[in-house]
Amino acid sequence: MNTFKILLWLSMVSMVMMFAGLTSGYIVRQAESNWFVFELPSIFYLSTAFIMLSSGSMYWALASAKKDNKQGLRIGLIITLGLGLAFTFTQFAAWSVLVKEGVFFTGNPSGSFLYVLTGLHLVHLAGGMIYLLYVTTGAILGKYHSGNLLPLELCSIFWHFLDGLWLYLFIFLLVIR
Repeated sequence: MNTFKILLWLSMVSMVMMFAGLTSGYIVRQAESNWFVFELPSIFYLSTAFIMLSSGSMYWALASAKKDNKQGLRIGLIITLGLGLAFTFTQFAAWSVLVKEGVFFTGNPSGSFLYVLTGLHLVHLAGGMIYLLYVTTGAILGKYHSGNLLPLELCSIFWHFLDGLWLYLFIFLLVIR
């Protein structure tokens, strides 16, 4: 396995450990007093759809590169980038809804955990978006083809990881009330 892939997998394992620790802390803290239960903003469903669709477009982009379909690669990456931006926008919109409902970062631990979990996911997504922008620029310049896939593969692996991580967080927040 390529060294860059090994490093990516190791970094993703550390991210899993961090989010596992935070969600464990959420469960432990929930058992104590002053835990305020609130409904998740429905816009989180829309952001979930955006990130799921972005995994599909990323898959299409990589499959296109493997077939030397440069047009499909470019379109797939641009769609992924757009859906990533849409996901980000809907996350901020969800925070806005929470603030209007009186759920703030401070004042109650349940709100704090929600902002930390979704905020840390957005930080990792921002890193993914920066690399996705780099890879998209390279695809527009014609750098990638079936013989040069490593940057695309790394981007795809991380993007699908972010998708899976969001699904975990979203389901966790829906189920563990």
